[in-house]
Amino acid sequence: MILPQLLWRFAKHRDDPVFYAMQAIDAIRWIRCSGVRLEKGVRVLDLGCGHGVFGGELRKLGCEVVFADEANYLLPEYRDARFLPVNLDHDPLEGLGKHDLVICSNVLEHLSQPRRFLAFADRLLAPGGRFYLSWTNWLSPWGGHEFSPLHFLGPRLGSRLFDALGRKRFHRPGENLFVTHIGRTLGWLKSDGSLEVEAMAPRYYTELAWLLKVPGIREFGAWNCGLLLRSRRSAG
Repeated sequence: MILPQLLWRFAKHRDDPVFYAMQAIDAIRWIRCSGVRLEKGVRVLDLGCGHGVFGGELRKLGCEVVFADEANYLLPEYRDARFLPVNLDHDPLEGLGKHDLVICSNVLEHLSQPRRFLAFADRLLAPGGRFYLSWTNWLSPWGGHEFSPLHFLGPRLGSRLFDALGRKRFHRPGENLFVTHIGRTLGWLKSDGSLEVEAMAPRYYTELAWLLKVPGIREFGAWNCGLLLRSRRSAG
């Protein structure tokens, strides 16, 4: 369980590159434990990569990583890597290619059209490929990001109250932060039928994977939802 270490790091240093590297290394451990090989020659797409920390950790393992995001925010040490500009809400996604592993970490809650994105996601996978999806569900303790826990009052009232307290925030509900739910997202995946869930767990305490099987409780109990998906085209 990495959550206590993350909370300590955030309290001391906020969200610095080490904080994100800790998350990435722990997620990579879970992905590997789920049976995905991560080694030299594995083609990876770090989608919504931000500063590129997650993909950077995979590069250390020998993976061939392509980074993609709306703008290039990569840390200097990753600027030699291939980067693809893409807006996941509005741009066509065919140009992103096909990969053995697609990483989409903490992006879904920032999309205005998450179902459109998920319906296309299987076409980013090479045969036998896997899709790692994690996001902060709205009813989790961090669902409102910097204005948590006021988000439990609702996206509008919670953010307005936060503003009234004189605090600064980056995330704006309905603009760059959207309400997401684990159950609804799993329902979309089942209904759309192109991707199936191979493994799922609360990202920062994967030992409690059973929690994601309990409707209702999982919405509040999972700080961040982690799913490992595969295309039904290559399943079975």
